[in-house]
Amino acid sequence: MERYILAHDLGTSGNKATLYRADGTLAASAVASYETRYPHPGWAEQDPEDWWRAICESSKDLMARAGAAPGEVACISFSAQMMGCLLVDKDGTPLRPMIIWADTRAAAQEKRMLDTAGMETVYRVTGHRASASYSAAKLLWVRDNEPEVYAKACKMLHAKDFIIHRLTGRFVTDYSDASGTNLFDIRKKEWSKEICAALDIPLALLPEPHPSADVAGTVTERAARACGLLAGTPVVIGGGDGSCACVGAGVVAEGNTYCVLGSSSWISTASREPVYDDKMRTFNWVHLDPAFYTPCGTMQAAGVSYSWYRDTLCAEERLAAKAAGKSAYALIDEAARSTRPGANGLLYLPYLLGERSPRWNHAARGAFVGLDITTTRAEMSRAVMEGVGYNLKVILDILEGRQPIEALTLIGGGAKGRLWLEILADIWQKPLEVPAYLEEATSLGAAVCGGVGVGLFPDYSAVRQFNKTVERIEPNRANAGRYQTLYAAFNEAYEALVPVYGKLAAYRAQTEEKPC
Repeated sequence: MERYILAHDLGTSGNKATLYRADGTLAASAVASYETRYPHPGWAEQDPEDWWRAICESSKDLMARAGAAPGEVACISFSAQMMGCLLVDKDGTPLRPMIIWADTRAAAQEKRMLDTAGMETVYRVTGHRASASYSAAKLLWVRDNEPEVYAKACKMLHAKDFIIHRLTGRFVTDYSDASGTNLFDIRKKEWSKEICAALDIPLALLPEPHPSADVAGTVTERAARACGLLAGTPVVIGGGDGSCACVGAGVVAEGNTYCVLGSSSWISTASREPVYDDKMRTFNWVHLDPAFYTPCGTMQAAGVSYSWYRDTLCAEERLAAKAAGKSAYALIDEAARSTRPGANGLLYLPYLLGERSPRWNHAARGAFVGLDITTTRAEMSRAVMEGVGYNLKVILDILEGRQPIEALTLIGGGAKGRLWLEILADIWQKPLEVPAYLEEATSLGAAVCGGVGVGLFPDYSAVRQFNKTVERIEPNRANAGRYQTLYAAFNEAYEALVPVYGKLAAYRAQTEEKPC
């Protein structure tokens, strides 16, 4: 009998269900979408019942596509969006929509956290800066603004935690998701009594934290009828999407490093100890393997920069691509390849959505610096890719300040673009390794976690057999000096524009409040 691992990846736009065989090969995948609602500026919410419908729909679709019987599923495991806040009652019924990771409404609560707990304390204990992006500030917002909801709350959950409760009846989370709350002591692997006391958050409101590979329970009869699975199937907790991507990329030993090149982008490494930056530019998650941490830096607009550029300035390429049945990116890359590295001195600052790590500046905005009368669209195309590379190099330099990084594994949709990878290799002067699974790496990490949890795999190193490197891109040493000069200019350009960003932010705030 075939043995399968069912992995669910609850993302921002939908749930991707994947079925992996015990040898790590992908049997089938299915996607069920759901909506994000933006009721006010800075707000972003989802209905948890939409997740459950997506889980049930995609599970049934997936099993049908693969021709798999429910009894062949060895376990279910999860990857999911992190840093959310969902309050439920004692029965697990949502009391309001989930406030998701992209929501920044809790600015006042962030300030209160700084005043009561202190930035340094929060960073050292939780591995993260205190921020409105994390669960704690969102929880405080609910307490301040919806006290009737807060009073009824039994638990605060993340996305996968809610689904696990719906499947098993248990309120649990894992260390990786817990480390995205601003409430978890990443060294002690427990909720921080110090920070919770400072914020007056009862420990009983938080789910029980576990290693990612722990079995939360088994699928109940009721849940089995809803999602087409077999009652009694083990449910492995899994982890946050960042930590699952880390394992899917093969980053399972000290010093292994990877980069996700997607809409946003991040660089992360595996470390036995958290890596604390003296300027708090980077942060730390707990790895799926609780013996490790994943020091990390995340930029907001990597692939978003390229898609914005395509949609805004490349109408000609989009029309030509549509007529030829090609990707517009392929045509843009083809033209950019004809230009010299360095884009003739043109810099692009990729801050279309403000910036988290390494800048931590919500007011920052994108810019082209160095345009002149001879600038071509092809040079602008190259500059966009280079600008993302420079910004990621800031993160890479911080992480490498602790231990040498010999090479990086690249995953994500952007890793399909060969020119962009060559540019990154040249800017970073590091070899890049491209594995077989790029966009499936996150679900593969969840599947490996599930396999470890039920004993199909001895440990997380099994992933190295499943997602092998298929290409290695070496840096062009001849471009090192050119990019070193422009990297310095890139950082100087950002610093010079910081006061301008502040003035523009103040202007936007004024004009948003006053009608024309």
